[in-house]
Amino acid sequence: MKNEPTALPADAADAEDFSASAKALDRGQRARLIRQTRTGLGLSQSEFATRFRVPVGTLRDWEQARATAPDFAIAYVRVIGQHPEMVAKAVA
Repeated sequence: MKNEPTALPADAADAEDFSASAKALDRGQRARLIRQTRTGLGLSQSEFATRFRVPVGTLRDWEQARATAPDFAIAYVRVIGQHPEMVAKAVA
């Protein structure tokens, strides 16, 4: 069963805090996974996009949480994180 994030209410004591919906939390977690995988490989967005055949604009949208990366993309990024050379060779 998938772990669904719950909504996170704003901290009333913090004037700069804001509420986050479950969807926003999920989108942020996906963005973080993608960004951490890319930076862990020492690649720029452009390098990662070229090497793994992901449109650079799509990658930017996912990393900046402007769009939610779909499940298949998250699975792909996880495989890239585990086997970057194999994936790069497979898509070359």
